[in-house]
Amino acid sequence: MLLGASIQPDHRGEPWFEDGNIVVLTEDIDSDVTVAFKLHRGVLARHSEVFQSMFELPSPDATDVEVAEGCQVVRMHDRPTELSALVRALYDGAIFQHRGIEDFYHVAGILRLSTKYFIAHLRRQAIRHLLETWPHTLRGHDQFIERAVKAPLVGDLTYPYVHPLHVLNLARETHVDIVVPSALYFLSLYNLDDILRGDHPKLLVEHPSRPSGQLSPRDLQDYTLMFQHRITVVLDFIRTNCSARQACPQCTEQKGTCQRAFVRLGTRLSRSWVVRTGPLHYMVQAIDELADDPTICRPCRRAFKHDIMALREKIWSELPGVIGLPSWEELEKMDMA
Repeated sequence: MLLGASIQPDHRGEPWFEDGNIVVLTEDIDSDVTVAFKLHRGVLARHSEVFQSMFELPSPDATDVEVAEGCQVVRMHDRPTELSALVRALYDGAIFQHRGIEDFYHVAGILRLSTKYFIAHLRRQAIRHLLETWPHTLRGHDQFIERAVKAPLVGDLTYPYVHPLHVLNLARETHVDIVVPSALYFLSLYNLDDILRGDHPKLLVEHPSRPSGQLSPRDLQDYTLMFQHRITVVLDFIRTNCSARQACPQCTEQKGTCQRAFVRLGTRLSRSWVVRTGPLHYMVQAIDELADDPTICRPCRRAFKHDIMALREKIWSELPGVIGLPSWEELEKMDMA
């Protein structure tokens, strides 16, 4: 019992409000250091029914109540850095950025605790932020690729600075299914032996909020399904939509000229694709390459672009189903409600 005890300054966490009416103690499981936060019972309780239950005033004759700084003490079992981030978000509003891997760990901590304590608005904000990088729309995917091409290194790490395996494991841990298809799609660009070895620089950054870097048996299966699907999509695109493509009905070139151009495109693509090829971006590159071919007529170029853009939409819409998840629309209803 800490009756009348005071918290030493070096054990005080941020935030610490002198006019607070409850002291929250949490222990860092890595260093066994106890960190205290002096907070306002009402502020926390209004955001979470779990907090409201935890912070209920004890009966006047209770003998087992810990007191410090003249306030009731509540012990919690969360990482101090994550609890600090959660509390500051409740008081000041959440600020999520994407400047480097530390920003991912910040959102990971808030997502964990907002899920644990049923703080719906913070959970939705954290998910929305993740979706800016690990998208649920084809437009978001294309913006991701554009940023990845242009973004500079940060701490020797390439954009998006965090490994998709960490994103996948965070999504599993916090039951955020809407992030899973995109995370697995980009994870499937990595060779399995590299993933199992676990020595990628992005997996080795130390941080208390770092998710697991291990591929679970469930996700090994989903990774395999996504990997095989991605390769099949690339090969079908080259064979069916390029090499075997016919000239459009409005073709203005001599018979067979545009068709031969499609065959040449298919041959070039067959030689250039590699195991790590992402089909959705590869299709855009094919459209751009065909646009520079002077031997193909404008109507055939236009028809090719229209058909391939529609194919990309179809592939994206079917992505969750590859791993047995419902549609993007259903996932959005489930995770963003």
